[in-house]
Amino acid sequence: MAEKSELVYIIQPIENEKYRILQEEAVALIESAGAEYAGTIYQNIREINPATYIGEGKLRELRERLEGLELTVLFNGGLSPSQTQNISKALGGRKVIDRTTLILDIFALRAESSEGRLQVELAQLKYLYPRLKGKGGELSRLGGGIGTRGPGETQLETDRRHIRTRIHALEERLKEIEQRRFLQVERRKKDKVRTIALVGYTNTGKSTLLNALTGADVLTKDALFATLDPTARSFEIEGVPFLLVDTVGFLQDLPHHLIEAFKSTLESALHCDLALIVCDAAGDYETQLNTTLDTLREMGFSSPYLVVLNKCDLAPGADAGKDAVRISAREGRGLEELKRRIFAELKDSFVCTELFVPYSRSAEYGKLRPLLFEKTVSYTDEGALICAVIPSIYAPQFQEFRKI
Repeated sequence: MAEKSELVYIIQPIENEKYRILQEEAVALIESAGAEYAGTIYQNIREINPATYIGEGKLRELRERLEGLELTVLFNGGLSPSQTQNISKALGGRKVIDRTTLILDIFALRAESSEGRLQVELAQLKYLYPRLKGKGGELSRLGGGIGTRGPGETQLETDRRHIRTRIHALEERLKEIEQRRFLQVERRKKDKVRTIALVGYTNTGKSTLLNALTGADVLTKDALFATLDPTARSFEIEGVPFLLVDTVGFLQDLPHHLIEAFKSTLESALHCDLALIVCDAAGDYETQLNTTLDTLREMGFSSPYLVVLNKCDLAPGADAGKDAVRISAREGRGLEELKRRIFAELKDSFVCTELFVPYSRSAEYGKLRPLLFEKTVSYTDEGALICAVIPSIYAPQFQEFRKI
């Protein structure tokens, strides 16, 4: 974990109207990495300098401003290996990292499952591999702190052939995990277990919502990527069991190769029966929604979804449209309406009906009973009255028991 004394200074390019949001995200990322935000310098970008991204004059100004300060410089965008090295040299050998390096560092801090750690290491090695080109000595002088978690300096300073072998081994292990996950998804389909995926921007309250709906005790924290590994918990609506899956959050301009690295983790979102796209009512929820949808569609997402506007207790006037469900997961507001909407979205998958089972046919009904969900059962002199929810695919088998 990064030392709390590590200060990080941001260089924020001004390329479009999103730069203020990106700068706020960068501050949150720095704090999530366990470091401290030291300040920001804004730079209008008219033409990208292929060597240093920003101009030499601005680099000189930055070097003078940072004279005598011990800190890391975060370029809040993507840098090529040569740009990183050239900027560092121009700033007197300071450690320079970009947005991807910082996100990877947080991933390494948050990953707890074996799969998560494998994915983090693979993403880091793929990202750092082109930056090794004979620069082992320079890398070793960067010291500890942000950008050095995961495989570690010793791993990074080994020869390129060994790193290629390691990357291949990690990819093979993740393929095996992905195959097991595929079989798991197929088994759920066979068992008619409906899966609901929590997706959306990081730090919008997905884990808090999972806890509120399922009674689980998943880690919740006001930090970006507080939970990196997927978490699945069961819960019921109208007596029908569902599986609720929490997934890693998104950010604006999340690098494509990071999405690829965690694609297997996000498989639950791609194959779910319904996605809940959770947005923060107190933030820029339109950007959050668009970022999430763009990222999911890039991965081939085509499932139905509901927009859930969370933290409405902090922003009561927020309005994401008539179809959005307004809730406060922390205070438990709006959860019953959310459950009603979930069930309504999946209503074509179920038949809600009343059955009458004569006592003389109890054995016959008993064989079919595992196929439905009983809500209430009452008894008369002639037989049992059952209020039930039946998966549509099995409804014809209960036709003779249905009350007209």
